[in-house]
Amino acid sequence: MIATRQALPSTRESVTHKFSVDRHEGYLTIGLYPDGRPGEIFIKIAKEGTAISGMCQAFCRAFSIALQYGLSVEDAVVRFKGMRFEPFGPTSNPEIPEASSIVDYVARFLELHFASIKRR
Repeated sequence: MIATRQALPSTRESVTHKFSVDRHEGYLTIGLYPDGRPGEIFIKIAKEGTAISGMCQAFCRAFSIALQYGLSVEDAVVRFKGMRFEPFGPTSNPEIPEASSIVDYVARFLELHFASIKRR
């Protein structure tokens, strides 16, 4: 089986969500396919130039490519939910009161808002 990349349209809808995990503030932006499925993610951490900011950018790039090659939100959630590393702790989101990492937070946010949208 050969996977093919489904590129997003040049102009697309997106969702931007402000969050904090243990006082580390950031913005999660999710670029959407026309059918509402996530096709890319970006995380902008307030502490630009830090190791955590760089790791978030690398994670987002790999995650976005995986989505474009067919990784479902459900499969991503299984793989990333529960990962534990700093920063972790209380969040600014009452739907996700605690996160074990920023990666865990992103997986849980995607699960809450996009897991029911199926690939077409």
